[in-house]
Amino acid sequence: MDEAPILICYDGSDAAGRAIDAAAALLGPRRAIVLDIGPVLTTAESYAAISSVVPGNAFEELNMDDALGRARAGAELARQAGFEAEARGDLAEPTWEGIVVAADEIDAAVIVIGSRGLSGAKELFEGSVSHEVAAHARRPVLIVPPPATRH
Repeated sequence: MDEAPILICYDGSDAAGRAIDAAAALLGPRRAIVLDIGPVLTTAESYAAISSVVPGNAFEELNMDDALGRARAGAELARQAGFEAEARGDLAEPTWEGIVVAADEIDAAVIVIGSRGLSGAKELFEGSVSHEVAAHARRPVLIVPPPATRH
């Protein structure tokens, strides 16, 4: 198990940064793949793609470049935290499915993902990538919650 890399999900958010820090504290230095999953097409891009002016895969290439850029930034943070990190960008809809597929492809020891801490109606409407990953992954998932807020 120590030979298998861990998969760290990174989307540039504070939650993703906390997930890197938690993984470093709990799992120690080891090989890590830092993954960002971008959308195949955003809603606006879907409308523009219908136009004959836009080449068919132009948006996918831009989205892949964006995903890889975020993954590279996350890999740099992971290296600073002590990991031997490699960046990986992919495109998938839904996002959780891209994460699970990537974890299967690299046979990840564990998937590390941050949580925004949504609950109730907000979680119902916006969804929870971390919960979907945990429900569908056939391997351990470390979900790092947001910091506690004081009332």
